[in-house]
Amino acid sequence: MPTGHEIPTQLPDVGVVLATHNRPVLMRRALESILAQDYAGRIFVMVVHDKCDLDETLASTNPARTVEVVENGRTSGLAGARNTGVLALKTPLVAFCDDDDTWYPQKLTRQVAALQAVPDAEFCSTAMLVDYNGNEAVRVAGTDSVSHEDLLRSRMSMVHSSSFLIKRQDLIDGIGLVDETIPNSMCEDWDLLLRASTRKPIVNVDEPLVKIQWGGTSFFYQQWDVKNTAHKWMLERHPDILGNAVGRGRIYGQLAFGHAALGQPQSAFRWAARSLRANVREPRAVLAMLVAARLVSAETVVDRLQRKGRGI
Repeated sequence: MPTGHEIPTQLPDVGVVLATHNRPVLMRRALESILAQDYAGRIFVMVVHDKCDLDETLASTNPARTVEVVENGRTSGLAGARNTGVLALKTPLVAFCDDDDTWYPQKLTRQVAALQAVPDAEFCSTAMLVDYNGNEAVRVAGTDSVSHEDLLRSRMSMVHSSSFLIKRQDLIDGIGLVDETIPNSMCEDWDLLLRASTRKPIVNVDEPLVKIQWGGTSFFYQQWDVKNTAHKWMLERHPDILGNAVGRGRIYGQLAFGHAALGQPQSAFRWAARSLRANVREPRAVLAMLVAARLVSAETVVDRLQRKGRGI
């Protein structure tokens, strides 16, 4: 981290949107990890409070690290909070960090270098380390470039929103802001990745540079009705997912599992059948049928998967 006023002018300023909702302890931990970056350029953090009281004590200003505190002035929820932060910032690069996640010190340094190495690139991500109730697992993508076809085939959960670093002007004028019409802001990251990747591949630093908290800290943990609604929304907005047999089988399998977890066996079996017709090897369909038949609980399946850093 730079000291005093010795800030290299050739490095772009980075703005970070830290959206938060009633998690002050976790949010402060996330903020500390952002301020502790070894990035030699300037970092501007916008802490966006969504449906909670502003903590003005967070605000601070120095030549290298600035923290501002604002209220979400757009649609209530994560998408609106992120857009509030993006529009309030003036930096050439913007990054997202969820309030229950943390960054490793070298994250921004590695990502800015990766973006500068590909001048036409607009969007950069990293791999992640998942912490599920104390069980840690590293998830990497196995590639330094994520294509649109990759994202149709798989959500690629290791490309997490807390790792996103984006050229701000391209986000506003080209890719488009985070979609605020998504139900409960669920799948907003996948939607953004799909839209971005239609323009340029996603540059990926395939190292675990963010630590992602899964389990009880997630607002969507076990909210199967929200997940089902969001997945159906994704199919309406991105019908090209259905053109990829593996991707079609995967999202149908997710819908099957969601209905099974909600105790809706008939719907679960229908979606599972559609999933297997698309891809006979789709494991989510099989897991959904086991849950629908009450041979195993949804909670047990999710627990076993998340211990390995994987999800439905």
